[in-house]
Amino acid sequence: MRKLIVEGLPSAGLFAGPTAWLVSTQANYVLAPWTCAHGLRAVPILALPLIALSLAGGFLSWRAMSHPQGGDALTMPAPDGSRASSVDSPKGGRPHRLVAVIGILISLLFALVIAVHGVAGLVFDGCER
Repeated sequence: MRKLIVEGLPSAGLFAGPTAWLVSTQANYVLAPWTCAHGLRAVPILALPLIALSLAGGFLSWRAMSHPQGGDALTMPAPDGSRASSVDSPKGGRPHRLVAVIGILISLLFALVIAVHGVAGLVFDGCER
C-alpha cells in the first residue's frame, strides 16, 4: 500500500473519478424520494466522500506523474537506430506521464461535477414536481 502511495498509479484518476460520479448520479436518483419523505438532505452528505474518492484517484495519478520511473535495463531503439531510450523514459514506449496527466484532469473534472450535484442538493429539496 505504501508503494502505491509513493509511486502512484497513472490510471487511478481515470477510474476513480468516473466511478465516483456514477455512484453519485445513481445515488442521487435513488435518494430523491427518501429525501422528500424524511426531509434530510442526503445528496450533499453523500457528495463529500465521493469528491474525496475522485480526488484520491487524482492524487495517485499525480504521484505517478511526479515519481521518476526507473528501469534503465530495458531499452528500445531510438529513431536513429541506437538503443538510447529507456522504456520508462518519456521518449520510451510506455506513456506513463500522459496517462497520469489525463487521470489528474479527469479526476478534477468529475470532482467538480460531483460538487455541483452536491450544491444542487442544497438548493433543491427533492420534493419538486
